Amino acid sequence: MSFFSSMDVSSSGLTAQRLRMDLISQNIANADTTRTEEGTPYRRKTLTFEEKKRSFSDVFNSKMRSIVGNAQDDSNEDSGESIGAGVKVGKIVEDQSPFKKVYDPGNPEADSDGYVSMPNVDIVQEMVNMISASRTYEANVTSMNTSKSMAMKALEIGRG
Repeated sequence: MSFFSSMDVSSSGLTAQRLRMDLISQNIANADTTRTEEGTPYRRKTLTFEEKKRSFSDVFNSKMRSIVGNAQDDSNEDSGESIGAGVKVGKIVEDQSPFKKVYDPGNPEADSDGYVSMPNVDIVQEMVNMISASRTYEANVTSMNTSKSMAMKALEIGRG
């Protein structure tokens, strides 16, 4: 795994967590939206993460370098093709849990029994998710800064 690969992995984590934070913000902003364009209350959105695999050309080039390198120096290092390339967003899905029913007979959105269907957004859960996304983002920033620091130390060794 090269220096830039570690930066790519960290940056993919930053991008994924930023998108997660955007969805959480959207959910919180629509926590009281009783009517969308579809005519239903807002449905909470979530996302799934997947491992980002290395492309075929990356693995092929790595193997070719390994073969050429082995022919020159007879070393048999692992070329790292089992190492992933970070994280990606798999898909964004709407939470299909039932809407909350709130008794509010004066509301124009109320049904014949006086109940209003409210979005299935739980503010407490969204805040917990926001803290988790923020901490994960910070961890990726720390990882990126550590990689940068290691590269700077390697350059200092070369200077000395």
